Parts: sequence; C-alpha cells; structure tokens
Amino acid sequence: MPKVALVTGGNRGIGLGITQGLLAEGYAVAILATRPEPAELIAELNQAGEVIYVQGSVDNLEDHARYVDAARERWGRIDLLVNNAGVAPSVRADILEAEPESFDRVLGINLRGPYFLTQRVANVMIAQEAPATATPEAGEVATPGETAPSIRGTIVNVSSTSAVTVSTNRGEYCISKAGVAMATQLWAARLAPEGILVYEVRPGVIATDMTAGVKDKYDEQFAGGLAPMPRWGTPADVAGAVVQLSAGRMPYSTGEIINVDGGMHIPRL
Repeated sequence: MPKVALVTGGNRGIGLGITQGLLAEGYAVAILATRPEPAELIAELNQAGEVIYVQGSVDNLEDHARYVDAARERWGRIDLLVNNAGVAPSVRADILEAEPESFDRVLGINLRGPYFLTQRVANVMIAQEAPATATPEAGEVATPGETAPSIRGTIVNVSSTSAVTVSTNRGEYCISKAGVAMATQLWAARLAPEGILVYEVRPGVIATDMTAGVKDKYDEQFAGGLAPMPRWGTPADVAGAVVQLSAGRMPYSTGEIINVDGGMHIPRL
C-alpha cells in the first residue's frame, strides 16, 4: 500500500508540481480543486501513480468531509496533507480602498479553510495505528538513547514570502499568509506529542498563472537584484522542498520554515 497524500489545488501551478513530485516518490495523491475534473491531466498523472480528484473548495467544510472520506475509502489512511490551494485578490487595491468582500474571500480560502482541513486530517492521523514506539505521555520525557517514535503523519503548509513581506496593494493576501505562518506554529506545537510533524514552505516569486500578470514587474526586479539567485522560481523548486519534508528524515524537527525564494528573504546591505 502506498503512502497517501492530500494536495489541495494539486492540479495546477505549484500544486501540480507537488503532485508530480510526490507521485515520483511513490505516494498516492488525492487532489481537491474547484474546477471540473481535468480528465486528460488525471489520466496522465495516473500513468505515474495513483491519483483521485475531488471537485470542491477548501473554504467549504462540507467539501473537506467528502475529500477526506474519498481518500480513506480508496486507500484506508492519510500520511501527508499539503495545504497548497490559495488565491490572490481578484483586484490589487490599495489598503485604503480594499473591499471587505475581497478580504473575506482571500482569508476564507487561504487561512480559514486550511486551518479546519488540518483539524479534520489531524484527527484522522491521530486515530490511525499507533507508532511503533509510543510517544511519551504529556509531562513525560523520553530517556536518552530511546528509539525515536514513528511519524504518524506530516502536514505541510504552503505559504508565501508575503507572510513577512509587505505589499500594500494586496493586504488581505499578506495577512492570510502571515496567519498561515502562525497556524503552522500552533499545529506543530499541538500535534508534536501525537507524532505528527508540521512544516511551512514559504515560496518567493514562482512562475505560475497567478504571477503571469506581473511578469514584467518581477523580470525588472530580478534584474535589479531582488534575490541572490537572479531567476524566477518554478513549481518543481517548491515541490522539491515538500518532498524532502515528507520523507520523514527529520523526526526531531517541527514547525520549521523552508524558504524557496532564491535567497530573497536574506537581509542585504
């Protein structure tokens, strides 16, 4: 039985790169996305492994139930959740003029939805078979040399450099990603005793359909030294980080942030 991953928005952009990367590592993948099932793409992905597609929105909690149930009915368990689906504001508006409807839409999809999907999936992971070596009970400390407990599951939140980088023409997006960063820390602390690892992958400027409309702007900024690595990132760059985190090779690390931004986050003089 393969390990099983849920990848929201796993049919396009960064999410598709993550889906492809996980399939290459032997994962079965369940995708949640709002568009009707892209039959040709899903058939192509199934050549690389096992994929199912659930049409729904991450901001709809009833869709969460259908999505999780579909994966469990097919494979019986969940090993990895990648909270990737997200949106930018439909209109980039100065925060002095931004509309409440845009704020609610972006926060609902980028923050509220993943928060409660994590809650649902974490409870599924906790109910799965116990690790081979029990995690110490609350208040207990593992003795030196004790075998590390098995990992019951992994959760990866895909955020953005906008979690810490201000864009005053899309404040709702920045706030949503800052919230994802805090949610990562919250879930990492709460789920560590359960043997569930939680990480944040923080992309910089990645070439997707979301950034296609501002290509000229970022081309100019890269030429001017926006990042030490003077190029756009790709979905495969982000997928590489997710694959590494899903491998379970850092069982004593949780809550970590992996920047995938060509070094853009490094303060420079």
